[in-house]
This record gives sequence, structure tokens and C-alpha cells, in this order.
Amino acid sequence: METNLYINITDTQWPIIYRPEYNVHFFGLERLHPFDAQKWSSIFQLLKNAELINESTIVTPNEATKEDLLVVHTKKYLCSLHCSLNVAKIAEVPPLVFVPNFIVQRGYLRRMRYQTGGSILAGKLAVERGWAINIGGGFHHCCSDCGGGFCVYADISLLIHFLFIHYPLSIQNVMIIDLDAHQGNGHERDFKDNRNVYILDVYNKNIYPFDRVAKGYINRRVELHPFIRDEEYLHIVEKNITEALTEFLPDLVVYNAGTDILEGDPLGCLSISPQGIIQRDEIVFKKVRSKKIPIVMLTSGGYLKKTAKIIATSILNLHDLELIEGPVSRY
Repeated sequence: METNLYINITDTQWPIIYRPEYNVHFFGLERLHPFDAQKWSSIFQLLKNAELINESTIVTPNEATKEDLLVVHTKKYLCSLHCSLNVAKIAEVPPLVFVPNFIVQRGYLRRMRYQTGGSILAGKLAVERGWAINIGGGFHHCCSDCGGGFCVYADISLLIHFLFIHYPLSIQNVMIIDLDAHQGNGHERDFKDNRNVYILDVYNKNIYPFDRVAKGYINRRVELHPFIRDEEYLHIVEKNITEALTEFLPDLVVYNAGTDILEGDPLGCLSISPQGIIQRDEIVFKKVRSKKIPIVMLTSGGYLKKTAKIIATSILNLHDLELIEGPVSRY
């Protein structure tokens, strides 16, 4: 299939993906949702201030088109997004019901299509470079015919299907490591009974989405009790990743790295420290990269403004530990 999402990058660029259009603007209505709609620009600016990346070394993705989205989504679902009522339910911002749909498209949906394009591109770049990070994406509550929880496009499912289509010889098996505080019910429904996709999901069992049907499609389900702390959590994560990689050897890993596990997050209801999140990301990258498996990282959920600094610090830590490498021309 033809797509403008699989762009080539130069040797001087990092496989880190972002564009300013990721950030959501609704004339202030975005403040009615606890999600920090400017999180992505804050992460980029912090990485730029640290002199890791800049506008010329970052990768700028294209917007996912209707044809791209139809690789996973149904026509009926995409048509439903032309109704502001339906979008308001998905975004969990009730006043959007009264906003003309062309404004909703411009202020929210188009920005999510850019992030979705970034996730799909991240799959390609991970195959080429061994790793990629989309400063955005991770919309794990959306499946082919239904959105929810602020997730309007199934970028994880799209990322994987694009790889199966474009890299049929090298990418045949994919593992999803979902460490967002919430159950990733969207990709679980999309890959039900698919033996080529293995899902490890570690989540708080007492919060949204309570999707019992989707639970049945998880290969390794780890349900956490509320307000778990670093030591126990990190032990659980490391143990289950080790065992998952013993059970299933993927050609690529999609890591959904939600920061809503942070202590004080109003929706995640867990109690992991900033350093605990940094250690978690380090564990994932060490386990996966030691086996020379390409990895894609998506930033997913995180509902406190301070999570942007934690994500940026974590990425810098991965670089300091040589778990991610700089542009090819520097080495």
C-alpha cells in the first residue's frame, strides 16, 4: 500500500518524532479534561534545552490520512467522528457537543492524526535504527470501531499493521508492553486471538476501563492494587518482562510508557516516584535492547504537568546509559 507516513530521515536526525501540531487547542476547553494538552511541547522543549535534539535533528511526521486510518478503522467509525457529540464522548469533554465539527477537527482530531502518523513512522524508524520514540501517541483505549478515554485513533494497532504490511519478512511477531496505569483495552480487542501479537499489560485493576472482554485477550495480565510503590512495582515489571520475553520472542516491541503511574496522578491512582518511572523505562530498554530487538516508545497517559519533565529526564537517562544512540554521523 502507498502511504506518505513512511518517510526517510537523514543520518543527522534522531529517531525521535514530534511536531508542534501535537498539542491540543480548543479555545481553552481542553482545560476541562485533566490531561495536559501541552505535555508534548514541554517534553520537546526540555530535550532541546538539554541539547539532545533541536528542530533540525527531530523527525517531523505527516498527518495520517483517511486511507492510512482505514488500515485498521472501519468507515463507519471514521464517519462517526464528523459528529461533535461522538467526539465529545471520546475526548471526555462534554462542552465539545456545542462546538462546530470543523473546529473540533482542526483543534483536536487533526492533532491526533499527526500523533498517529508519528507512531506509525516510529515503527519504520525502529526497524531501521533499532529504536524510536514518538513524543506522543499511545492511544491504547481506541480500537477499530470504538474510541474512548481521550483516545480517538488506534495508533498502536495501526503501527503494528503497517509493519506487517511493509516489512512482512522481517517483522512477523510483535510484543506490546503496556505499562500505562490503565488497561490497554483498544489494542487488546484489535489483536484478539492473534498469535503474532503478544500483549503484556500491567495496570491498576480498580480504574477505567473495566473491560472484562478485552482482559481475555491479554497474554500476560498483571493487575496491580492501588497505590503500589516503587520497590514492589519495579520487581513486578522486571519479572514479567523477563518471563514474557522467554515465552515469546518478538521481532519488535511496542512500549506504551504511560506516566500516569506517578504518585498523585488523579486518574492512575498508583504511587510510583519520578525516579521509579525513570528506572521502569531503563528496565524495559535494557531487557529489550540486550536481545537486539527493535523498540518503539510511546508516551501515552500522564495527567500531571510534572510528567513532561520526568519523560524528558528518562529519555536523557536512556541516552546516558547508551540504550539509545545519537545520529549515525556522530559515530
